[in-house]
Amino acid sequence: MTYTDIVQEKAFQFSLNLIPVCIRLSNEKKEFVLSKQLLKSSTSIGANLEEAIGGFSKKDFHYKISISYKEARETRYWLKLLVASDLINMEDGNLLLDELEEILKILGRTIITLNQNNSA
Repeated sequence: MTYTDIVQEKAFQFSLNLIPVCIRLSNEKKEFVLSKQLLKSSTSIGANLEEAIGGFSKKDFHYKISISYKEARETRYWLKLLVASDLINMEDGNLLLDELEEILKILGRTIITLNQNNSA
């Protein structure tokens, strides 16, 4: 299994785990704005990874990986906000944040490696 397979699978699974959370936020809590923001940013992580892998150049790959990383950070913000406001219970939120931290670490290391290879 390659790096891209691993991070793609983690991002895909993370998005799948968040979809029911966002649906519950909308249906049960009647919270539409934050849940939509969370859904958009979380699914964008994997979508940008897909674009990176299909990129036409190393520069395109680097750019899309960077966007994926930024979307993951935005997702972390929304999750933390929803947990802090008790719209998502702490236990579920922490599990999701742990998954997200793994993705962020992989993407962050990738960006560092790409930057080092570009400066060499």
